[in-house]
Amino acid sequence: MKILFVCTGNTCRSPMAEALVKHHMPSIEVQSAGIYAGSNERANQHAIEALKQKGIELNHRSQPVTDELMQWADLVLTMTTAHKQSLLLQQPRFHDKIFTFKEYVSDTDNKVWQQLTKAYADLEEKRSVFIQEHQYKLDNHRLTEELEAHLADDIQHIKKLEASIGNDDISDPFGGDLQTYQHTLTEIETYLKELEKKLDKRENG
Repeated sequence: MKILFVCTGNTCRSPMAEALVKHHMPSIEVQSAGIYAGSNERANQHAIEALKQKGIELNHRSQPVTDELMQWADLVLTMTTAHKQSLLLQQPRFHDKIFTFKEYVSDTDNKVWQQLTKAYADLEEKRSVFIQEHQYKLDNHRLTEELEAHLADDIQHIKKLEASIGNDDISDPFGGDLQTYQHTLTEIETYLKELEKKLDKRENG
């Protein structure tokens, strides 16, 4: 099993999750990345300290999400709904292995997410077909206007589906003090225990 944890900058939540998996579930291959991450940045000092207090070393350098990482992973677990939505739009061909961390371990909102994933894919296909058919017939301003009108119903449908999803976010400690990071680490640990149970159950049938 190869797991990729994804957050925003790959300096707080996803590296903490990666470090916890390495410590508690050493048989699993794990990496982390960020949707807007730079390369080779150290983890946040509070994240390092929060893990150190649990006897876990965090020697981490940030990396952005890439096609290679998405292909490598068997399972991609995001820290928030927004992260998942971004990946579904950027990497639609990997839709069947992208979940929020909370969603995957608790199986919440699965039906809605299936509908939403299909709606994202349909929207992108419809957008692509419309642009191919009209890009040489209309100037850019007119093309944008007509494209928005063409996709209005689909976008409204997506917004309704998004609004019906529960809160699947792991709290963001960025900018907080050490106690804030400790709270987020505890939250991640809680769901990690559920992840371990789910993977054990899957492995043992």
